[in-house]
Amino acid sequence: MASPVSPEALLRLERFIDVSRGSAPADLLLVNTVMVNVFSGETERTNIAIVDGMVAGTGPQYREAREVWDLCGLYSIPGLIDAHVHIESSMVSVDQYARAVIPRGTTAIVADPHEIANVLGSAGIRYILDSSENLPLDVFVLVPSAVPATHLETAGASIGPSEVQNLLSLPRVLGLAELMNFPGVLMKDPAVLQKVLLARGAGKTVDGHAPLLSGMELNAYLGVGVATDHECTQLDEAQEKLRAGASIIIREGSAARNLEGLLPLITHGNYHRVMLGTDDRHPEDLLQDGHMDHVLRRAVSLGLDPLRAIQLSTFNTARHYGLGRRGAIAPGYAADIAIVSDLAAFEVKKVLKNGVAVAEGGELLEAPRALPPPVSSTLRLKDFSPERLAIPHRGGEVRVIQALPGQIITGQSRVTPLARNGLILADPARDILKLAVVERHRGTGNVGTALVRGFGLKRGALASSYAHDSHNIIVVGCDDTGMATAVRALEEMGGGLAAVEGAEVKARLPLPIAGMLSDKGIAEVTGALRALHAVARDLGCTLPGPFGTLSFLALPVIPELKLTDKGLVDVGSFQLVGLEA
Repeated sequence: MASPVSPEALLRLERFIDVSRGSAPADLLLVNTVMVNVFSGETERTNIAIVDGMVAGTGPQYREAREVWDLCGLYSIPGLIDAHVHIESSMVSVDQYARAVIPRGTTAIVADPHEIANVLGSAGIRYILDSSENLPLDVFVLVPSAVPATHLETAGASIGPSEVQNLLSLPRVLGLAELMNFPGVLMKDPAVLQKVLLARGAGKTVDGHAPLLSGMELNAYLGVGVATDHECTQLDEAQEKLRAGASIIIREGSAARNLEGLLPLITHGNYHRVMLGTDDRHPEDLLQDGHMDHVLRRAVSLGLDPLRAIQLSTFNTARHYGLGRRGAIAPGYAADIAIVSDLAAFEVKKVLKNGVAVAEGGELLEAPRALPPPVSSTLRLKDFSPERLAIPHRGGEVRVIQALPGQIITGQSRVTPLARNGLILADPARDILKLAVVERHRGTGNVGTALVRGFGLKRGALASSYAHDSHNIIVVGCDDTGMATAVRALEEMGGGLAAVEGAEVKARLPLPIAGMLSDKGIAEVTGALRALHAVARDLGCTLPGPFGTLSFLALPVIPELKLTDKGLVDVGSFQLVGLEA
C-alpha cells in the first residue's frame, strides 16, 4: 500500500499550482532577464516566478511576488553541474570546496571519492556524504570501483563487493564510479563483475574509464553495462565510443584538458549524449580561473555555441544521472539559477539554490558548516630513518624514471649511476635524483626506492602525502638527510606537502584530513602552494608544477615506469621490476 501523502506536501503542491496559474503571488520574481532555455536552445527576455524553491513558470505574465529583482538584462542560466570530479584534487574539505565553486555558478556535482576511499575506505565516502549535507551544493557520489587500484602497492583500505552493495543503498549515491580496471572486465575477474552487477541490480549507473580501448574489447567493456567515458583524448576514440553507446564526458581540468581536441565530436545529432566535467581542479586554478564557468568560457572561446555549451553543462548531466528536476529553468524544476553577465565571459553575478540567493559578487553569503575529519591521523610510519632510503649498487646500469612536464605519463632511460661505498647517490649535476615511496597506512615499513630525472633540483627535497592512487608518502631529493627531513615534516603535520633544504623545512602545506585535504580555504591553500613552488624553484626545480608531477609518479596504471612502496613498476608488463637494467 502506498504511503499516505502528508498534508504539508499537498498544500505545497496546491500553492505551486496557484502561483503557476497566476492566482497567488510568487515568493520571488526575476524580471527583465534573458533566460536560457536548454530544451529549445533559445534565449528569451522574460520573467521567472519562483515558489517554494521551484520555478513556477516563466513569461511576462508573471508580475506579482513578495520579492522582485530587476536583473536589467542579465542572463539567467541553470545552475552548472560538473559531470565528473574528484573533490580531493582541490586539497580542501567539502565545505571549503563548496565555498569556492558555488559563487562560480556550480550548484551540483557528480563526485568520485576514489582518492579518499583509498585512504579511509567506506568511512571516507561516508565522510564526503556527511560533509555535504545541508550545503547549498548538491553533491552526488559514485562508489569507487577500484580500491585498492592495483596489487602492486599498499593502500589504506579495500572496498569489495559487499561494501559496494552497502554504499549503493545510501542517499545521493548514483552508482559505480569509473571502472578503471577494464582489463579485469575483459579477463572476467569475478570481483569486478560482481560490482558491475550490483550496480545494475540496484538500477544504478556504471561509469567508465578505458583510455584508448577499441574494437571488440570496447564492445565487451561497454556491453557489461558501462554507460560513460571521460578518458577520451583523441577525436576518433570519442567517436567510436559514442557510436558504441557510451555517453562522452569531455574533460577540461587541471591535469588533463581535452576540450580543444574533442569539441569537433559534438553535432546536432549527438550533443544530447555529451557532457562537460573537470575530473580534477587544483586549488590555484579554482581560485584564479574558476570551475565550470571556466569550462564554459573555454568551450565558447574554442567555437562551441554558448547555448550548446550550457546544455552540456546542465541538463544533459542531470538527465543522464537522473538528478531529478534539475538542470533547466522550467516549471517544476528546482530554482537553481546562475545569473551571469553574458554568454561569453560568464561572469557570475549571483547564484540561487532552491530559489534562495546563496552567492553574490564572487562570495558565498553564508559560511557552510565543517565536519571534523573521521580519524585524527592517517600517517603510521614504522621505524623510518634516513638509512631506509639507501639504494645498494650492484654494478652496471640502472633504470631511471623520466618525469615529463605537464604529463602524468613518464618515460624511462638507463644510466650508470653515481655510487660511493656500494650505495647509489643522487647526481644533481646530471639531473638524476633519488625517489622514494614510504608506506604510511598500515605501518608495514615498506619503502620503495628509485631514481628520477626531470625535476632539476640542485639541492633539497620535496615530499607529499597526496600521491595517486594509494596516497603513500612520495619524496624526491638530492640527499637522504633532506628527504628524511621532508618525510618527518609530513608526519608531524599529519600529512601534507613540504619543501626542504638540508635539515630545514622551507615551506609546507598541512593536509590533516586523510593526508590529502586541508581544513583551510582555497585562498590559504593556494598561498601555501605558491610558497612551496617558489622554494622549489629556488632549489633549482625546473618543473612548473612539481608537486602535481610528483603525485603521479606513484600511479602504477599510467605508463611507463612508476614507483610504489613495493618497488619499481613496469606498467607495460604490469609487474614489479628491479632497479638494475
